[in-house]
Amino acid sequence: MTGKKDINIFKKITKLENKGYELSNTQKIILTTDGSVTTILDVLNGEIAIKTIVQRFEKANSKIAKFLDIEENEEVNYRVVLMHKDNKPLIHAVSYIPIKKLENEFREDLIKADTPIGRILRKYNIESRREIENIGIEPKNQELTKLFNSEIELLTREYVIIRDNEKLIWIKETFPLNYFTK
Repeated sequence: MTGKKDINIFKKITKLENKGYELSNTQKIILTTDGSVTTILDVLNGEIAIKTIVQRFEKANSKIAKFLDIEENEEVNYRVVLMHKDNKPLIHAVSYIPIKKLENEFREDLIKADTPIGRILRKYNIESRREIENIGIEPKNQELTKLFNSEIELLTREYVIIRDNEKLIWIKETFPLNYFTK
């Protein structure tokens, strides 16, 4: 049986295609997977790496608090990374994680290392699930245009990682429309 969120995901893909965006099967898999994108990228490219661009602790604004079902001004880890292979950017990812929901070891790995969140979850055998909240086209911005060295439109998805029926992590992943076309 297909859940309501799954139907909405399929509708979002269909909506993009009806607007003239021709999505490859690989792009559709990356946009809709409820598993680890890191694993998919590893399979497609060989083991990938990440480069942390920004990482800091900050107070959750109302938007982030709503995304994570936490109180406004609660401390979160804000992290921006670039998944890459041989210095070729693959996916830009932004995440917010409520600090109070993290075990010390998880928090230390998150802060000290350029390790994808999926690999940290696997390292600590953290059972979780992902729920896709949005799929679409990202408006062009100077940062991503420069990062990907491309003026092409960007595909994006937003999702939450849920553990023990609580939102543990909110993530937004973005990549150029001309990536993963085979």
